[in-house]
Amino acid sequence: MPNASSSPRPESPSRRRQLLAAGLGGAGLAALSRAVQAAEPTNPAAAPATPLTAGTPAAGHLLTQTAQTTEGPFYFDPGKVRQDITEGQPGVPLEVRFTVVDPHGKPLAGKRVDLWHCNATGVYSGYAGQSDERGHAVSTRGQTFLRGSQPVGADGVAMFRTIYPGWYAGRATHLHIKVLDGNRAMLTTQCFLPDALSEYLYTQLAGYKRSRLRETLNSNDGIALMAGETTLGAVREAKDRYVATLTLVVGTAAAAPREPAPGPMSDGGSPPPPPPGRGAHDAPSAGSARAAAIVPGTRL
Repeated sequence: MPNASSSPRPESPSRRRQLLAAGLGGAGLAALSRAVQAAEPTNPAAAPATPLTAGTPAAGHLLTQTAQTTEGPFYFDPGKVRQDITEGQPGVPLEVRFTVVDPHGKPLAGKRVDLWHCNATGVYSGYAGQSDERGHAVSTRGQTFLRGSQPVGADGVAMFRTIYPGWYAGRATHLHIKVLDGNRAMLTTQCFLPDALSEYLYTQLAGYKRSRLRETLNSNDGIALMAGETTLGAVREAKDRYVATLTLVVGTAAAAPREPAPGPMSDGGSPPPPPPGRGAHDAPSAGSARAAAIVPGTRL
């Protein structure tokens, strides 16, 4: 895969539909193409990226708070306040913009947002005991790629520059997020990215491609299902990157207790198995059934 400075630019929607045939087969592509054509704006690069949770509540109503989720075993604070968290990791450029507000829609200026996620091959920084696709041991002990913090601005926005994450067994494509007030975690959650875009990148770009397809999608990831729509990110195409947005509606109550996890640079293990009820092997492997599982509103 090229370096971040020469990373592949987002393909046009029509080009993406053509190439995705290799990953889905003819029947799957037909179903995918019909759904994507209906959903795509005429000029996707100019289309607004509207968060799924609005930042301004109707009179007399409060915004729905963003769901708390598991932190996962790979969180640590590297103490790096930075917009660009890439550290040279290869991948498709991704700009992430979080709008952080309270249930009344007021920006939570001055709060801190931590972002961390795996690289294009599904590996997190800072831990030994991980494995690659072939089952070979991988250690990233001492590394801090794809981790960082940003303060929330007066407009409620915290922005990061990173790469589109890869995937690992048992989980849908996701970003990890924490909103903090000082050292107090106000929100620990995840941002799930569109399966159709993920499928295209994972089947067409060398740095993301694997010998097999993902078994876990947003539709059968237990964490995504429990969290619901408040954790689904919106993604649009820009000239040289994708832009993901999500509004984080944060209450004043303390966050759920943090589960025990191995510390940074430790011998922490590989990503955890699916939580109960996930059904990680339910995603269809090919054809129209897979397209229907990936693209919202698609019917066989």
